[in-house]
Amino acid sequence: MPRRVSSLDNQDWPVGSSARLRLPEDVKESLKGRRVLVTGGSGFIGANFLLESVPELPETSFRNLDALTYAAHPDSLIPLAALPNYSFVRADLRERERTQEIVREFAPDIIFHFAAESHVDRSIAAPAAFIETNVLGTFHLLEAARGLAKTPVFHHVSTDEVYGSLGEEGYFVETTPYDPSSPYSASKASSDHLVRAYARTYGLRTRITNCSNNYGPYQFPEKLIPLMILNARDGRELPVYGQGTNVRDWLFVTDHVSALWAALSRGRDGETYNIGGNAEARNIDIVQSICDLVAQATEQDPAKVRSLIRFVPDRPGHDLRYAIDATKIRTECGWRPTESLKTGLERTVRWYLAHDAWVKACSHQDHKAWLEKNYQARIGSGASL
Repeated sequence: MPRRVSSLDNQDWPVGSSARLRLPEDVKESLKGRRVLVTGGSGFIGANFLLESVPELPETSFRNLDALTYAAHPDSLIPLAALPNYSFVRADLRERERTQEIVREFAPDIIFHFAAESHVDRSIAAPAAFIETNVLGTFHLLEAARGLAKTPVFHHVSTDEVYGSLGEEGYFVETTPYDPSSPYSASKASSDHLVRAYARTYGLRTRITNCSNNYGPYQFPEKLIPLMILNARDGRELPVYGQGTNVRDWLFVTDHVSALWAALSRGRDGETYNIGGNAEARNIDIVQSICDLVAQATEQDPAKVRSLIRFVPDRPGHDLRYAIDATKIRTECGWRPTESLKTGLERTVRWYLAHDAWVKACSHQDHKAWLEKNYQARIGSGASL
């Protein structure tokens, strides 16, 4: 039988406000004295993972390895700077020797691998960085992990996009055949296969989790939800691909964090777990909800904010629908999401409107140039709602 990190069968994961991570006492006890390496911890999901986990586990050592590329924001982790169980090292996983040096020196018991290029539109425009970071970088990290005297648990954080596109019916399960549509999803599919191969060939202890679309605080403003919030606030046009009928299953980021700990603590070595928010919605419905929430928060006319919506030419290979069947992680690990799409969007809108300094720090020239190149050119040929 595969080994577990801790014995927690038949216990439900605590369900409550996702504003604070609440790990079961058995899990916290099992993690005392452990060393956890987090790659990409200055990015969106990684930062939320660390902000939730480091204060919750004061007797667990966390090290954040991040290259600090354009989507990483070190200021997100300022609250952790003074905590003795947190440290940061700047490094790029594409550099093999440097990666091996850091892993060997820290000697982690657990690796959470978040680091990845993740924006589909950017992968279409410039795919090389996605292959280098997501495939080669994962390979270097796997090699470093298998070189340790004590085999760590390697938790690879992946995406439901590896499965391709669903029609109007059905759900992704862990055995759904891979059918990636973009350079981004193909690079993540490749890294998933590498992780499985290292588990089978070298006996590396692994978990793979494939999550649905995350949203929440600290997400870089090129992604749909923060982009729409900020554009709606500022009276800028709201570009929506096609007719906005593409469907996504939305997962609030702190629910994702609790799911990762559930899969690590109760999951089985070598297994894959799908993580979904049980919150399907069309893109146009998400954007319209954001318009109404921003209008309410800023005392604007909702109809006027909605009038900013512009349908723009669709991107190549745009998958129609993603939807996760999260039965396996619910039944094996006792996890389920706690945040509804309604409350999650409300929290997210409030956060972005209240953290303008963070947003401005993200708005560097590269980001502005990307928005201009990718969206403004499309808006001219689009139509309003």
